[in-house]
Amino acid sequence: MATRVVNGFWHYIESWGASVLNQIFYTLQVLAMVYLAFRATIVDRAQGFRTIVSVISAQIYFTGWQAMPLISILALASGSLVIMQSSFQLSFFGGHEMIGQLLVIVIVRELAPLLTALLVIARSGTAVASEVGNMKANREIEALEVMGINPLSYIVFPRLVGGIVSLLCLSFYFTLIALMGGFLVTKFTHDLPFSFYTESLAAAVAQEDIFLFLLKNTFGGAIIFTICCYQGLLVKQSPHEVPQVTTKAVVNSIIYVTVFNLGVSLWFYLNQLSRMGGLW
Repeated sequence: MATRVVNGFWHYIESWGASVLNQIFYTLQVLAMVYLAFRATIVDRAQGFRTIVSVISAQIYFTGWQAMPLISILALASGSLVIMQSSFQLSFFGGHEMIGQLLVIVIVRELAPLLTALLVIARSGTAVASEVGNMKANREIEALEVMGINPLSYIVFPRLVGGIVSLLCLSFYFTLIALMGGFLVTKFTHDLPFSFYTESLAAAVAQEDIFLFLLKNTFGGAIIFTICCYQGLLVKQSPHEVPQVTTKAVVNSIIYVTVFNLGVSLWFYLNQLSRMGGLW
């Protein structure tokens, strides 16, 4: 009995260690593809700068502009709920002046980067993974290589840059709609002066918030579109592989973006506690 328990324990350790090593190897491969994509764009100029800019513009249009109606609804609903609940709770406990700080913490630092990234994964991540996978299955990537065009500079790099720019703009738009639109919606239920509301927000925003906002959205966009392009390039020959790599691209993007945002927030708050003397 004891031997069986020990063997089961070691089997669990081995399987857990193998999964960790696989994730590390997968991450290194994705990072290597990013490096090669940037290097190919700088070194190989067979496709021309104007062509790359046109692909980046198209990616920004499909990822950023076309997602704005859905982002507006999501931001308006999220902002209204957060403002309504925080205003009610703070007024109940007599801390009405802290509403700006609370909204910056909840919306600017956490909700806007995470919800925008998840929406981009659902819309554009699936589209990019399936598009690149179909290009690989239809041998379009081989045709690019025959013409002397590096697929990493023509396919991966423009989508990576366009995705980062789109996520930054969408997250900023989400924050604006959530804070301003949410205030207008909750105006019907709470008598909160607009001047007091804006002054409270302005006083609560610090340089650390801007840094966290840029860090989460820049790396979030890079994570999403790098993983989706990488998974699409894993297709070998059959179009039947496309749904499989698309599903894996979505799952991996969600995991990596969530873990990254959580890690950045944890690092930030631990650093804040360390500054205040809360940690040794």
